[in-house]
Amino acid sequence: MSDYFQEMGWQELADGETPNHFLHMARLLRDYNMFEELGQNQRLAPPASKQVVENLPNKVISNKDATCPVCLKSHEINDTVKELPCKHLYHPECIMPWLAKTNSCPLCRYEFPTDDETYEAYRKEKIRAKQREEDISNLHNSMFS
Repeated sequence: MSDYFQEMGWQELADGETPNHFLHMARLLRDYNMFEELGQNQRLAPPASKQVVENLPNKVISNKDATCPVCLKSHEINDTVKELPCKHLYHPECIMPWLAKTNSCPLCRYEFPTDDETYEAYRKEKIRAKQREEDISNLHNSMFS
């Protein structure tokens, strides 16, 4: 079983190390949902990581049924398109400007990694909070069902 520091993704202070008071204040604001009250959770997502965008695979269209969700034009047979990890297909000229502004698929909102460390930490914390909520719900249901 993990201890408190492992569960929260933190490390204990070393001998002689002083606490970071700004970090404590940020945690206090987070714990009491003050970021939501102040509107800090409303900021826009940063662009997708340059490495992820450069490594998107190209795919050659073999059937005419597929359409680009951005421009709504049908893909022509033998056209080269970009395939996202969520398997959606886009014209390169449609998806590249989008990924330069935000880190998600325009159709299903699948999130890509970013180069922004603070956003990645925020996203990681959001996932941990959702997991803790599910764990508490499971514990409650196992006790009272």
